[in-house]
Amino acid sequence: MDISELQDRIAFLEKENRLLREGFTAIISQGKTVSVPDQFQAVFEDAEKIVALYFEELKADPTQGTIEINDERYVLMRASSLSVDFLTKIQSLYADKGEEEAFVIGRNFLFDIAHVIGLEDAKNFHQRMNVEDPIAKLSAGPIHFAYSGWAYVDILPESSPTPDTNFYLKYHHPYSFEADSWIKSGQQTDKTVCIMNAGYSSGWCEESFGIPLTAVEISCRARGDENCTFIMAHPDKINEYIKSESSLGDKNYEVPLFFERQEAEEKIKQSLHEKNILLKEVHHRVKNNLQIISSLLNLQSNYISDESASFLFKETQNRIKTLALVHEKLYKSEDVQYVDLKQYVKSIVELLSYSYNKEYIDVEYEFDDEQISRFDIDRAIPCGLIVNEIVSNAYKHAFPKIYQGRIEVSVLCRDDQFHILIKDNGVGLAEHVNLETPATLGLELVYSLVGQLNGTMEIKTDQGMLFDIRFPVEELH
Repeated sequence: MDISELQDRIAFLEKENRLLREGFTAIISQGKTVSVPDQFQAVFEDAEKIVALYFEELKADPTQGTIEINDERYVLMRASSLSVDFLTKIQSLYADKGEEEAFVIGRNFLFDIAHVIGLEDAKNFHQRMNVEDPIAKLSAGPIHFAYSGWAYVDILPESSPTPDTNFYLKYHHPYSFEADSWIKSGQQTDKTVCIMNAGYSSGWCEESFGIPLTAVEISCRARGDENCTFIMAHPDKINEYIKSESSLGDKNYEVPLFFERQEAEEKIKQSLHEKNILLKEVHHRVKNNLQIISSLLNLQSNYISDESASFLFKETQNRIKTLALVHEKLYKSEDVQYVDLKQYVKSIVELLSYSYNKEYIDVEYEFDDEQISRFDIDRAIPCGLIVNEIVSNAYKHAFPKIYQGRIEVSVLCRDDQFHILIKDNGVGLAEHVNLETPATLGLELVYSLVGQLNGTMEIKTDQGMLFDIRFPVEELH
C-alpha cells in the first residue's frame, strides 16, 4: 500500500469514527461506482470526487425522523415497495382491465414519477455543487445513482452522449434495485421491470443536457436475461436505435409515454375547450332564434283571427319548448353522451322554418335511422351547427313566392362515411365566386366544424346549392 492509499484509508476510518460518535453508522465501500469506456475516464474520475463530497455529510436522527445528506433531507423506502410489490398491487386493483393493461398503468406511473425525480435531483445537485459544464453534470448522474441505491452503472463503448438529438447511451445496471426485488421475491415475469431506473436516469440526463431524453430497458435479469440493459436517446430517435439491436429479434419494446401523454393531455384540454365553445354557440343561436320567433308571433297575432292565433301560438310554443329543452340539456348537462341525430336535425330545421317563408318552401328529409339513432354527442353538436348555418342560408335563398321553394336535408351512411347533404333550389352563386374560400361564402364556422369532424365538404351550384359534408364513421364511436 503506497502513501496516498494509506492516507485515503486513514481518512475513511476517521470519517467512520466521527459518524459512530454522532450515533449513526455509515458503511461506504471505497472504489469506483461506475464503469465507463476509456475515453470517458477522466471526466468520471472528477465526478467521483464531487459526488463523494456531496454524500460525505450523512446524518440521521430517528428521534426527529430525519435523514440528511449535505443538509438535504432524504427518506428511506423498501426497494420492493417501488417495484414488485407496487406492480403486483396495481395489477390487483385493475384486475378488471386485464393483466397487460394493469401492468402498463403501473409502469407509466412509475416511469413518470421517476423521470421527474431524476430531473429535480439533478437540478438540486448541480446547484449545490456548482456544476455548470453539461458533461460534468451528466457524468455525476451515474455516480449519484449508485450512491443513492438505485443501481451500479456500466456504460458501454458504443455510447455517444452528445448534447443534441443524436444523443445515444447504452448501459447496464448490474445491481438494479428493481430486478433484485423481483428476483428475491421469487416471482416470475416475462417483462422488463427496471422502470424507475429508466425514468430516473433519463430525467437526470435530460436536465444535464437540456434536451428531451427517454430510456428503454431492452433486457432484464428479472426475466432471466444476463443483464439489465438500457438504451437512452432523444424520443424522436430511440425507436431507430431499438430496431438496430439485432439481439432483440422480433421483440417489441414500448417507449415510455412521458412525453406522448403530455401531448395527449394538451389535445384533450383543447378538445374540451372547443366543445365548450360549440355548446355556447349552440345555446346563443337557439336563444336568438327563439327571440325571433317570439317577435314574429306577436306580429302575426295582429293579422289573424283570435282562434287561429291561439292555435298557432300553442303549436309553436310546443315546438319551441321541446327544442329549447333539448338545447338546454345539451348545454348544461355533462351526462349526455348520445342523441338521436334525426330528431336533433329536424328540430333545428323546423325551428328555423318559423323565421322564414315556411308556407312557400317545402322541406324534405332522408335519414338512415338505425345508424344515427344513438349518435355521439361530441359529433352531434358540430353536425347540428353545420345544419343550422347551411339551412339558414338555404331558407334565405330558396325561391319564395315565384314558385315553390325546396330544401332537402339528408343524413346518410355510405361506404363507411356519414354524409350530411343539404340542397336547395335557389339562385345559387355567381360564376366568379371562389368556392374554396370560406370567407367568400361566409362559411368560416362551417369549414371549422367540418374540420373538427375530420371531414370534407363539397359544394355544387348547379340549379341551386348542394352541400355534401362527409366524415368517417369510425371517428364517432
